[in-house]
Amino acid sequence: MQDWLWMEAAALGAGIERGEIDPVALAETYLNAIDAHEAGPRIYARTMADRALAEAKAAADRARLGTRLHPLDGVPISWKDLFDTAGVATEAGSALLEGRVPAEDARVLRNASQAGLVCLGKTHMTELAFSGIGLNPVTATPPNVNHPDWVPGGSSSGAASSVAHGLAAGGIGSDTGGSVRIPAAWNDLVGFKTTSGRVSLEGVVPLAKRFDTVGPVGRSVLDCVLMLSALEGRPAPDLTGASLRGMRLATMENHVLDDIRPEPLAAYRRAVEVLRDAGAEVVEVRSPEYDRAALLTKQLIAPEGYGLWKDVIEAAPEKMFPEILERFRGGGQVLASDYVAAWEQLEQARAEWHARMAGYDAVLSPSSAILPPFASRMLSDHDYYVTENLLALRNTRVGNLMGLPAVTLPAGAPSCGIMLMGKPFAEEALARVSAAAEAALRAA
Repeated sequence: MQDWLWMEAAALGAGIERGEIDPVALAETYLNAIDAHEAGPRIYARTMADRALAEAKAAADRARLGTRLHPLDGVPISWKDLFDTAGVATEAGSALLEGRVPAEDARVLRNASQAGLVCLGKTHMTELAFSGIGLNPVTATPPNVNHPDWVPGGSSSGAASSVAHGLAAGGIGSDTGGSVRIPAAWNDLVGFKTTSGRVSLEGVVPLAKRFDTVGPVGRSVLDCVLMLSALEGRPAPDLTGASLRGMRLATMENHVLDDIRPEPLAAYRRAVEVLRDAGAEVVEVRSPEYDRAALLTKQLIAPEGYGLWKDVIEAAPEKMFPEILERFRGGGQVLASDYVAAWEQLEQARAEWHARMAGYDAVLSPSSAILPPFASRMLSDHDYYVTENLLALRNTRVGNLMGLPAVTLPAGAPSCGIMLMGKPFAEEALARVSAAAEAALRAA
């Protein structure tokens, strides 16, 4: 049964379908593993054993009767602690929300439960989701799978850590500037950021509603696609026969490669060659409109975040990690006129981007310009924290600013990922490109 902890979610679902895996035994195996793992308390804010076992029992009954609801019916999944769970605390990694107990599940959790997915519990995260690092001295910092003193990436830190450490078959996170893709990349997993507005945010603790998105972290593109289908309550796209032959991929040659560290650059260059060898046409493209858009970041996300949380934050600022508090308060320095003007400029940049990239099936970049920073140093070195946090988020933020779906794939070196960005609301097409790229990278 311990082998189950390292299987892909899709394979677990197939085992349940064939009658080889009992969902109750599967849930018990994960719950026991969480309890026994030394990092369990750093990964899970709270487990939900009673719910998990009840859902697993119902899944076992359906499997026995031949009435399974979804390919992942009976598969145990973790949930970032900003998705509302009825009767169970949802605190978004912050002491400011301690004791917050919602009356209802978030819509995406209701959809997943109706598809038969088993809810293992809530995973730790960056405070109020406002950092790509994953460091949280207020609650807990989950471990990185590759180094004991590396941060895990955030803000969906526990979501990725739960999968990477064999404590969930998949994890559900959120992504406002890279919060699904960074922890996925730094823990050698697949992360799928959806288009803003595609997946319901009802019952999701917000950071910046015009940028917030919901997305899964898993061991494969197929796992992520199946989880996404459960979150949306719609069928998953068929990835059978996905191929890179005839695909046109653009590589961003400006911005995303600036100041990149040697390890992620080497992994990226190697991955691009693998995709070329697999039949993709890869074209170098410069995007001056994105250079303009990148300058607008401070005028967009932080002001919205501070606008949403100002009263709560200023009622008890001493409860916050100072680095996160400073980032929020920075949003309070932006004038409303500058915020409105920034959105006008961003919409123009988006239009130019879409015109430039219209002839490509996906846009490539390294998922992150850096390897995971050292947690111990980040707690004591302010300048290091600021520099590394900005570099961590820089590349993933392309997808958020341009309003794109995006997938990060392991690039063949520890904590290095390659990112593919598609067209707005074209997650199905991006999934096929990503599945083909994943197959090529795994075979290389």
